[in-house]
Amino acid sequence: MHIILTGATGLVGAGTLDAMIKMKDITKISILSRRPVKMAEDVKDPRINVIIHKDFEKYDSELLSQLKGASGCVWALGISQTQVGKEEYVKITKDYALAASKAFQTLASEQEPFNFVYVSGGGATTEPGRFSAIYARTKGETELALAEMRKANPVFHASSIRPAFVDYAKHEAIKPYIPVPNLTYRIFLPVLGPGIRCGLPWAWSPTEELGRFMTEMAMGRYKNQFTQGKDIQMIGEFPILENSAFRRLAGLDGK
Repeated sequence: MHIILTGATGLVGAGTLDAMIKMKDITKISILSRRPVKMAEDVKDPRINVIIHKDFEKYDSELLSQLKGASGCVWALGISQTQVGKEEYVKITKDYALAASKAFQTLASEQEPFNFVYVSGGGATTEPGRFSAIYARTKGETELALAEMRKANPVFHASSIRPAFVDYAKHEAIKPYIPVPNLTYRIFLPVLGPGIRCGLPWAWSPTEELGRFMTEMAMGRYKNQFTQGKDIQMIGEFPILENSAFRRLAGLDGK
């Protein structure tokens, strides 16, 4: 099975790449990245093809030919709202994801639907209020647009997942490759981490399990388990999974 990954040099993307490498069912991993991916270089896995892609709003025939046969994508490309201005944040968070979704629909067929997994975030909303943060509003707008795409094209199986406290503390394999956390994260992780892991497990998103779960989503698994409920919002056939839904379906509750 051929799977596409973006954001491989980030925290969530690194965790996902590690999961993909460990899955023997995956025969090819196509990574779209603006720059070389150190983890991919170090593992020397012949299944990995890093495609240097500078403009995430454009997908020409040459690029799509390299992605031919892909069954799904984990779209982990993103950036913190605090790192860029509003216009740039919307472009990276929403415009890039929708441009890719439009292009990747050409990879789908009746025999082989395409599974597009959008990495959203806890706090995102499809019903923003007056005081909703930019990230919450933008991610929600992206989810709504993806839901419309799925409605218009039944073989484009888009879905969204909203991780919460993304935690790499126990994921040794990716520690050499993740970006240096900002000062706030470095200060509060040792303080808040244990409390969240023990006292608020529904908000805990360990990267190893998260990466594996999202990869399995991109492979077409779990789809029959996505039904409207307290932690899964369905917009037509488009599911939005809260972090507790990921934990429940991944079998993390009680661990």
